[in-house]
Amino acid sequence: MDDVAGSPPFRTGTLFQILQRYRNALSSSSRLVIKSDRYPKFTHPKPEKRPGSARERGLTGLIFFSDAMEGGIHKAEKTEFKECLNLTWKQPYILRLAFSAGMGGLLFGYDTGVISGALLYIRDDFNSVDRSTVLQETIVSMAVAGAIIGAGFGGWLNDRIGRRPSIIFADLLFFIGALVMAVAPTPGIIILGRIFVGFGVGMASMTSPLYISEASPAKIRGALVSMNGLLITGGQFVSYLINLAFTKAPGTWRWMLGVAGIPAVLQFFLMWSLPESPRWLYRKDRKEEAAVILRKIYPANEVDREIEALRQSVEAEIAEEGSIGGNSFFGRLRKALSSVVVRRGLVAGIICQVAQQFVGINTVMYYSPTIVQLAGFASNSTALALSLITSGLNAIGSIVSMYFVDRAGRRRLLLVSLIGIMVCLACLSGVFFAAATHSPAVGEEEARPFGNFTCPDLKPDSGVRWKCMDCVKATAECGFCAHAGNKLLPGACLVSDPTVRDACHADGREWYTRGCPSNFGWLALIALGAYIISYSPGMGTVPWIINSEIYPLRFRGICGGLAAVANWVSNLIVSQTFLSLTEALGTAPTFLLYCGVSVVAFVFIFLLVPETKGLQFEQVEKMLESKNYRAWKKSSAKPQTL
Repeated sequence: MDDVAGSPPFRTGTLFQILQRYRNALSSSSRLVIKSDRYPKFTHPKPEKRPGSARERGLTGLIFFSDAMEGGIHKAEKTEFKECLNLTWKQPYILRLAFSAGMGGLLFGYDTGVISGALLYIRDDFNSVDRSTVLQETIVSMAVAGAIIGAGFGGWLNDRIGRRPSIIFADLLFFIGALVMAVAPTPGIIILGRIFVGFGVGMASMTSPLYISEASPAKIRGALVSMNGLLITGGQFVSYLINLAFTKAPGTWRWMLGVAGIPAVLQFFLMWSLPESPRWLYRKDRKEEAAVILRKIYPANEVDREIEALRQSVEAEIAEEGSIGGNSFFGRLRKALSSVVVRRGLVAGIICQVAQQFVGINTVMYYSPTIVQLAGFASNSTALALSLITSGLNAIGSIVSMYFVDRAGRRRLLLVSLIGIMVCLACLSGVFFAAATHSPAVGEEEARPFGNFTCPDLKPDSGVRWKCMDCVKATAECGFCAHAGNKLLPGACLVSDPTVRDACHADGREWYTRGCPSNFGWLALIALGAYIISYSPGMGTVPWIINSEIYPLRFRGICGGLAAVANWVSNLIVSQTFLSLTEALGTAPTFLLYCGVSVVAFVFIFLLVPETKGLQFEQVEKMLESKNYRAWKKSSAKPQTL
C-alpha cells in the first residue's frame, strides 16, 4: 500500500508513533515489532489524522468515551507494567499525574454502578417512580444521554481550552450533578442532576485517557492508560460497596448519589497542581511551556530528542488534516464512504457496536439489583449484595480478555462469546418462566389481618384463582405479602402502599412488587453470572479492538466516531426500554427477545466481521478491498508476530 498523499513517512522510534497510536486507538491490539527496550516500532504504518472540524473532534471525543465504558482498555505489554513500576517508583510525579487524571475513570465507573442500587430506594421514596417504569428508565438513561453530549462537546473543548481545564470543568459539572441529586425534592430534579452528571462523566471519561496518553513517558504509556480502564471497573465495584454501606442510613439513595461528589472535588484540586498536556501546548505554539513539562517527564539526556519528535509529530499532523477533505465533516464523510474498504469496515464496526448493546449487557449493569428482585429476592440489601457478583465477574472477564484476545483471535472470541450469551439468556428466560408458573397462590385467609387493603382487582367471588405473579401485574398497583412461615405458601395480595408495605414487614413477611417468591432464584443468579462471564471477555472488549483495527488510519477518527455514536444510541435505547419490556411482555419473554437478538447478531458477525488478529493495517486494507472478500474466509495475509 502506498502512503497517504501528503503524509510524511514515520520516523523510527519517535514520540510521533507512540502519541498517534494511543490517541487514536487506546484499545488497539499488538501489531508491533519490538526493536528496542524503549520504543515499539510499526513495520509499515501510516500517520493518523487529527480531526479538523469541531464536529469531527466531537466524534473523536465519543471514541475515547466509548472505549472507556465497555472495557476498551489498551493491552499493555508485560514489560510496560514492569517499566511502569520501576519508573513511577523513581519519579512519583508521573504516578501522581496518571492517578489524578485517571480519577475520571473512577467517577465514570461509580456513576454506572451506583444508580442500579439507588433506584431501589428512590422507588421506595417516590410513589410516582415506583408506579412508572418509564420514569425509572429515564432516571437511569438520562446520564447516558448527557454523557453522549458531554463526550461530543468535550472533543471540541479539549482542543479549545486544553486537557487539564476540560477535566476541571468536568469535575465541576459532576459535583453540581451529585449535589443536585442528593438534595432533589422530586424525581424531575433527580433527572436534572443525572443530566449534569452525564455531562461531567462524558467529558472526563474521554479526556482522562487522552491526557494520560499525551503527558506520560512513551515506554510506560500503555500501562498508565490501562490504569484508567481498571479504575472504571474499580469504580463500579466501589459503587456497590457504597450502596451496601448506606442501606440502613437515613436518606439512603441521597447518600449513595451524593458521595460521588467527593472524588470529583478531590480530582478538581489535584488537577490544579498538574501541568497541561505538552502536545496541546506545542500545538498552540507554547513550545517553551511544553519543553518545561517534558523535562519533568523524561530523563535529561532524552529531552531534546523528545522535543524534536514532538515537533515532527505536530507538523505531520497538521499536514495530514488537509489531505483527506479539508475541514468539512461531510466532505470527509463523503470521501470515506466512496471507498469500498471504509464501507466494509464501517459495516463490520457498527455491527459489533450495536450488537454489544442489544445483547442486553446494560440491563445487567444498570438494573442488576432489580433483576435480582425479579428472581425472587425481595430485600433491597440482599439484592445489592448479590449484585456485587456481576460487578466482580465483569472485572475478571476484562482481565481474561487481555489474555485470550491475541491467542484465540477477535472473530472467534466474538462468536464464542455470543454462543455463551445465547445459552445464558435462554436459561434466564426459562428460569423466569418457571418462577412465574410456580409462583405462590393468593389466599383469602392471609389477607384478612390487613382489613380493607386487599387489591381491588382481586375478585374472590369470580372463581378465578390468583397467583403472586397475577398480583404484582395487576393494573391497580398491588403487591404480594408472602406467608410468614414459608414464602412458597399462599400469601396476601394487597394495595401497593407504603403503609401496607410497612405493616407486611412488621408481621415478619416479605413484600414483593417485582418478582415473586421462588425456588428458582439461585438458578437465575447462576445464569446471570454465566452471562457476564460469557459477555465480558468477548462482546465486552473485542468490538473496541475491531474498531481500532479495521479502518484505514486516515479515516479512523470519523469512522470510529460514527461507530461510537451507534454504540451509545443503542445503549440509550436498551436502558430506556428494559423495564417497559418486562412490564409489557414479562421478564421471561424479555430475556428471550434479547436471546433472539443475540442469534441475529451471531449471524451478522459471522457473515460480515473479518478476523484482524495479527494483521498490519495495510493487510487489513488489502483484505477489505479484495473482489473475493468474504468475512468468514481466512485472510491470505500472514499475521505479524512479536
